[in-house]
Amino acid sequence: MKRTTLSLFAATASLAVVTGVAALDPASGGAGTGARTSSARLPVQRSTLLCPSPVSSDASETTYAAFTPPGTDGPRTSSADLLPAAGPARTEAAKDARKDARRKAAGARGANGPVLSVKEPGRPVTVTTDRADAPALLGTADGPLAPGWSAQQTTTVASGAGRGLHGVACAAPDTSFWFPGASTAKGRQDYVHLTNPDGAAAVVDVELHGKDGRVGTPAEDGVNVPPRSTVAVLLSSLTDAAHEDLTVHVAARSGRVGAAVQTTDGALGGDWLPPSADASPAVVLPGIPADATSVRLVAFAPGARDADLVLRLAGPDGSISPAGHESLHLRSGLTEAVDLGDVTRGEAGSLLLTAERGSAPVVAALRVTRGTGSARETAFIPATPAVEARGTVADNRGRGGVLSLTAPGEEARVRVTASAGSGGGAPLARTYTVRAGSTLAVEPPRPRGGRGVYALTVEKLSGGPVHASRMLTLVQDGVPMFTIQPVADDRSTVVVPEVEQDLSVLND
Repeated sequence: MKRTTLSLFAATASLAVVTGVAALDPASGGAGTGARTSSARLPVQRSTLLCPSPVSSDASETTYAAFTPPGTDGPRTSSADLLPAAGPARTEAAKDARKDARRKAAGARGANGPVLSVKEPGRPVTVTTDRADAPALLGTADGPLAPGWSAQQTTTVASGAGRGLHGVACAAPDTSFWFPGASTAKGRQDYVHLTNPDGAAAVVDVELHGKDGRVGTPAEDGVNVPPRSTVAVLLSSLTDAAHEDLTVHVAARSGRVGAAVQTTDGALGGDWLPPSADASPAVVLPGIPADATSVRLVAFAPGARDADLVLRLAGPDGSISPAGHESLHLRSGLTEAVDLGDVTRGEAGSLLLTAERGSAPVVAALRVTRGTGSARETAFIPATPAVEARGTVADNRGRGGVLSLTAPGEEARVRVTASAGSGGGAPLARTYTVRAGSTLAVEPPRPRGGRGVYALTVEKLSGGPVHASRMLTLVQDGVPMFTIQPVADDRSTVVVPEVEQDLSVLND
């Protein structure tokens, strides 16, 4: 069997927030006098996930895992399926024109059926393939399987360019994404993967911003992404110059897409670069490993104003200013990069960026390196939104993982639940208190008697905002392979306003 490495294409999970229909109540006393202002929070009834094509390598193995948390009752006729998409078409040369979609779709379980199906809440489902040409996946869940439905793609590349652990959470489609931390430098080969879940073509602009501003690109007419397919754009095909640090902006002119950046480095391995959280004057980048040997910050102010940032490192005992890197000035429209070195100094932490009063919002990401010499591996930590109620990461395995929880402001109390394993076992929950301004890094709980892959669900019980990430690790041939996934809120519920009849609108 091939020595395969899980290569996750920026799985874009499109969480279509389609919820229950608002109830129409008869107005008291006959004719209504206006719309009521009360509302209810209800479970979503449909979710969409997009997983890009894994890294292409003859020495790779990709595992897909999907999971819906328990808690929502409903008809047993609901479904949650991941099916093959067409593509990827690659834009760097004519010789890489679109391959036969039917051949690529004859994936892990055949061209006519789903690659992966979740049948019941509370138990993850997983499948593994060693195909170098595994397709991108389009997924839809409905009914009780929709709230919190999560999926991840993880690829292990045993050797060659990009060797390492590549992980990405399948995510929701959108119209705009920011990716600080991309590169066209020598030795790097970065692709942005665009996946269209809909029945009409999408047209997408891919903009590059370097240290001197906007980088001119030949793709003035935008990138056409055919219906229900994926396109991979090689970033170096968009510029004649080598740029060490770039911020990529993906903006859909029409339609919506899922987007992620796949990075490979001839010396440092590779991983997926997820999009940064929406631009904000205060961002959190959670989960820098305790044994990180190098950390590089890439930040960008997308607005018309400059940003002046205060940098803090939230460690196990509180927050400190990194020596020599207490502040950072970002000029509008220019990508700035800072080498923070071994900023954690043996203790896991998270980076907090706060703009001074009146400063512009920012997007940011960290490139983290573990190991030394030829045994180095890299992963990325983007600015990550807080877990408002609940977040889930679907692919966890035995030992070797680290869950990082950061409370940038107030103290917070969090419950972490390990689901049953894909091969059996019982769930196990633990409660943690995260002190204000600190990062708590723990070995995640594991299911009782669990076998196979399991899911982790993070629920905020009380206190201030909590930001989270999970690191998977694997040592292979002396290389400390790892990948880090943000734990974002799963948006499993939506606020639905309650309305009532208002017959007065029929009056002149």
